[in-house]
Amino acid sequence: MSGVIFEVRTAGDPNAAVSAVRQAVREVDSNLPLNNIKTQIEQIGETLRLERLFAKLMSLFGILAQQLASIGLYGVMAYSVSQRTNEIGIRMALGASQRNVLKMVLKQGMILTLIGVVLGLAGAYVLTKYLESWMNLTNMLYGVNVNDPLTYGVIAVLLTLVSLVACYLPALRATKVDPIVALREE
Repeated sequence: MSGVIFEVRTAGDPNAAVSAVRQAVREVDSNLPLNNIKTQIEQIGETLRLERLFAKLMSLFGILAQQLASIGLYGVMAYSVSQRTNEIGIRMALGASQRNVLKMVLKQGMILTLIGVVLGLAGAYVLTKYLESWMNLTNMLYGVNVNDPLTYGVIAVLLTLVSLVACYLPALRATKVDPIVALREE
């Protein structure tokens, strides 16, 4: 026989009862080794170690993807503003206020963002339906449905807010365009 596993229920702290359990085993047979003593919480932690690692990695990759999307949107908007400097300068020379220029650039970026969010939500829904039929995802997420509307909504709002910040910085730069300098470049 390679080993025996037995469980002991305690009323108080399980670690405090270890010496009493060792003494009880010694009274039965002093030659019985008693090793690998763990609490149930430690056993559960070891059992769920890979699942927790998987969840942490998925969270890390999700945050990384969100940051890359934000940086990409910021880059596209900054490039668009730099390419449209003459146009923005002409608009401001013809009477467009800084507020109108800010709204114009923000609108352009937020339209791109909303299209991306809608396509992303649709793609996520289709992908989860495919993965749900391919593998049993319901056992991986305790208490969370794979099509949880709250999760999708929070992520969509978060991405929209991050994109708003990524669009706001180039839009703010666009409002600082001097119409005279822009017209000279024309």
